[in-house]
Amino acid sequence: MRFATVGDNCVDAYESLGQFYPGGNPVNVAVYLKRLGEDASYTGVVGDDKYGQVMKDALQEKNVDISHVRTIHGDTAVTKVEIVNGDRVFTDYIEGVMKEFKLTLGDIDFLCSHDLVISGIWGMIEDDLPKIKAKGVPIAFDFSDQPEHPIIEKAIGSVTYAFFSDDRGDSPMLREFMKKMQEKGPKLVLVTLGDKGSICYDGNEFYEFGILPCEVVDTMGAGDSFIAGFLRGIMQGESIPASMRLGAENSCVTLGYQGAW
Repeated sequence: MRFATVGDNCVDAYESLGQFYPGGNPVNVAVYLKRLGEDASYTGVVGDDKYGQVMKDALQEKNVDISHVRTIHGDTAVTKVEIVNGDRVFTDYIEGVMKEFKLTLGDIDFLCSHDLVISGIWGMIEDDLPKIKAKGVPIAFDFSDQPEHPIIEKAIGSVTYAFFSDDRGDSPMLREFMKKMQEKGPKLVLVTLGDKGSICYDGNEFYEFGILPCEVVDTMGAGDSFIAGFLRGIMQGESIPASMRLGAENSCVTLGYQGAW
């Protein structure tokens, strides 16, 4: 199974700790899929600064295919992070060269040579999703915690597996939202609920899964780990409940250390 991740990357800078880690939604998912033994690539852009080289070196060390990562003049994206009571708090985001990222026709052909394309709301590729869908390749897309973002209407109709996050937990309002999203095209709509687990809707039934006991050092990357584990399960033909468990198990690994990976 070959997984293509595409879109945003950034360096997560923990300034109070004097540490920084490579990350970004699709980047994280690629690394976690490799950790699970899958073939994964990342397509994106970095700056010609030290952080850009750090990003490429780190991905190569994890054996992620970076053949379609471009380096252009400018700054690599940076997210500033603080740890408050064991949870991550984002304080600032510097977009850098990511604001110039656009897929080429060669990039699209490369992505469509995989079994699944994975991106997210900050990935700058929403206009290209119909082209990928037209080639018959399923798409997973993380809409994060942005249920009213205008990108949803532009992207949702091309998406096979739609992910959202909502730390408030399950509710009738959330389930109604999931139904509306599923009616717009996705095969599955899944919401991660932080320490309250996750919920999935397939158009007929809601599936719920809680959390697994584990030591929490840093929550950075936990949601992306869930996505990687869940998608691996689904693509291997596992049931929805089994795939949700695989996602939770993968999150537990990431929760046990500092940084996304």
